[in-house]
Amino acid sequence: MVTFFSYTSKFLYRHVAKPVLFSMQPDGVHNGMLAFSKVVQKPRIMRRMISGTLAYKNPSFLTQTIHGITFHNPIGISAGFDKNIEMLPMLRSIGCGLMEGGTVTNIASKGNPRPWFHRLPSTQALVVHAGLPNHGIDTILARLASIPAHVRGDFPLNISTAPSNVASIDTTKKMIADCVAGLKKIKKSGVASMVTINLSCPNTTAKEPFTNPKELDQLLAAIDKVKLPVPVFLKMPNQLSWRQFDGLLKVAVKHGIAGVTIANLVKNRSLVDIKDPLADTTLGGISGRPTFAPSNELIRKTYQKYGDQLTIIGVGGVFSAEDAYEKIKSGAHLVELITGMIFEGPGIVGQINRELVTLLKRDGYTHISQAVGAHLRK
Repeated sequence: MVTFFSYTSKFLYRHVAKPVLFSMQPDGVHNGMLAFSKVVQKPRIMRRMISGTLAYKNPSFLTQTIHGITFHNPIGISAGFDKNIEMLPMLRSIGCGLMEGGTVTNIASKGNPRPWFHRLPSTQALVVHAGLPNHGIDTILARLASIPAHVRGDFPLNISTAPSNVASIDTTKKMIADCVAGLKKIKKSGVASMVTINLSCPNTTAKEPFTNPKELDQLLAAIDKVKLPVPVFLKMPNQLSWRQFDGLLKVAVKHGIAGVTIANLVKNRSLVDIKDPLADTTLGGISGRPTFAPSNELIRKTYQKYGDQLTIIGVGGVFSAEDAYEKIKSGAHLVELITGMIFEGPGIVGQINRELVTLLKRDGYTHISQAVGAHLRK
């Protein structure tokens, strides 16, 4: 019965809801989705109905304990979808194994001038130019602290954070101090299961100051002193050469970073196949399908060299169980998505988890962990 409802929801989203939503400006759709979710997720009966309809559970195949955190399945939502971490109950209800909320910053920011999003339907992608808009860490942490324990449950929350995107934070020294101030607040709140430092947001006034080894070493040395009690991850850039990328990984390992999220938006449009008209004046990085192959290559190389030292979260271009499985077999322990859900609907998380079990059985595995890095064991 659950399978019937899941595939019915997929059909209805693709053939009824999506044509209507895709006829509207994506910023407005995103705002409407947030408003709708915040209302629907409040009643317990609605959360149970959504979970019963969309979520898929198979603990024997999909549950993992990583860095002391239990993930009931490997599929989560990436940072950038729920910028102010307002949809935790809804994302738990649709069956996510984790969520990465934010990116949040110490000082609130309105972000870049709108529009923030532009669809590329034939490319299966979005152009994203948000610029870290968020309510600020103080407001967001207070909201999270107010969520009842039975609503939160044991749902892993990964808080993505970065230096504040405001004009006054204009030097490396100030950015490090600002980031550390925010992390101290996160530590004190105790609401995060893990923390990700977003090194690679391409849409801020400061660009990407910590995507070189020297500045990254300075940042991580300061973060070391905070002594965060939860695992720390780094959100990595997408289009660096392996030599440049490896230089950052060496710094991460030196500082005992738990893992890396690979990878962020594509910036250089000339290096990817864009099938839709896209004016140069439409600013932003590219998400979705064009990020799939380059992120997978970086995942494979990272796992091959640092698989025993860094946990990998794979991000970029996941629209199906086969896509998620490709990242897992390349070396990802967990997989996050955004664009896939926008194109395929909220049922995609449960569908991927259900079909992942089928793929694991096909390949003779009895647990998801056995498939991690399988491509490199051939």
